[in-house]
Amino acid sequence: MVRVEGAEAESSADFAAVPDAFQRLWTPHRAVYVEAGQGAHDESCPFCSAPSKSDDEALIVARGEHAYVLLNLYPYNPGHLLVCPYRHVSTYDLASPGEVAEIATLTQTAMRVLTRVSHAQGFNIGMNQGQVGGAGIAEHLHQHVVPRYAGDSNFFPIVAGTKAVTQLLGDVRVAVAEAWPTDGAGVAPPASPTP
Repeated sequence: MVRVEGAEAESSADFAAVPDAFQRLWTPHRAVYVEAGQGAHDESCPFCSAPSKSDDEALIVARGEHAYVLLNLYPYNPGHLLVCPYRHVSTYDLASPGEVAEIATLTQTAMRVLTRVSHAQGFNIGMNQGQVGGAGIAEHLHQHVVPRYAGDSNFFPIVAGTKAVTQLLGDVRVAVAEAWPTDGAGVAPPASPTP
C-alpha cells in the first residue's frame, strides 16, 4: 500500500498488466455521464429554467438583456461556456436582431475573460442546430465557447471516450464571473497586444 495524504492507496506495481508510460487520471465523477450519456431532461427546458435559479445553482456567469452565459454541465475543457438567449427559440435564423447582437457581444467578452482568467490559447466557437446537427438540447439555441490549449486533446477522448476536466465547475464559475466586466453592457475590452 502507498500512503496518499493520510489515506492508503493501492499500488499499481502488482497489477496484472504490462507497465506502460501512461499516468492514470481518475475522474470517477464522470462515470455517470460516460456510462449513460447525457440523460433526457424533464419536460422543462434547462435553458429556460436556468435564469430563474441563482447564478451558483445554474452555473451562470453573466446575464444580459436578451441572453446570458453559463458553464456547460458536461464541458469539453474547463471554462467551456454556453451563450443562450432567454427566449425559447431553436435555431439561429429564428433569433431576433437583438438576440443575435447580444450573443455575439457576450461571446466576444467570454473569449476575452477566458483568455485573461485561464490563459486560453485558442477557441472553438459554434452552434449545433437541431438534433441531427448534433445539438444535445435542440429546442433551445445555444452557442458553445470552448477554450483550447496546446496538448489538450489526447488519447482519453479517442481511446476511452472520456474527457478529463481538471477543475470543479463551481470554482470555474466563480473565477469567470468575478472576471466578467460590470460596465452594464458586459463588454470586456480587447486584450492589449503582448510585446
